[in-house]
Amino acid sequence: MRAARLTLALAAGAMLLATLPAARATEPKPIAAAKSAKAAAVRQLKWEEMVPAGWDPAAKLRNRGDLSRIQDGDPKADALLREVREIWDAAPTRPELNGQKVRLPGYLVPLEGQAGEWKEFLLVPYFGACIHSPPPPANQIVHVKAAIPAKGLRSMDTVWITGTMRTERRDTDMGVSGYTVDGAVVEKYVEPPVTPR
Repeated sequence: MRAARLTLALAAGAMLLATLPAARATEPKPIAAAKSAKAAAVRQLKWEEMVPAGWDPAAKLRNRGDLSRIQDGDPKADALLREVREIWDAAPTRPELNGQKVRLPGYLVPLEGQAGEWKEFLLVPYFGACIHSPPPPANQIVHVKAAIPAKGLRSMDTVWITGTMRTERRDTDMGVSGYTVDGAVVEKYVEPPVTPR
């Protein structure tokens, strides 16, 4: 069981890192501070833009040998799982996102409210995060408090959130978030229209 959790955590991390090559390979474009009404427009944010350039959560684990050989019940498995969790929970954020008005799609992980009417939730980049697999790194979790409870939604439904992002850590039973959006507008996800070229 423990080896399965470790394998699942490492696989989830590998999956997440595989989706972020651009964010790790190059420095993201600078985000200008909102100084005018025009600059205060809502920015559609991408998950990979929330990860600082060069951050490599696997760097500390590279020289550990063949991790697939760790067996169930091996104390090394629990220690490694704790170490991965600590690295992910301390994942750095991008301070220049603090105070930015953003719009971001993701999956809803309920925290507070009643079924179908959520006041508070985590927004995560992939299906099953925090529920069926370990939480992603903190820089890939947004703690959301809705301006009006989000109605008609279930766990893992896809939504858009719009609001002012802050780089503030919050620790919940479902995971540690590196970003928060309080007073968010929450809408059911609708694929953005494709603009013809």
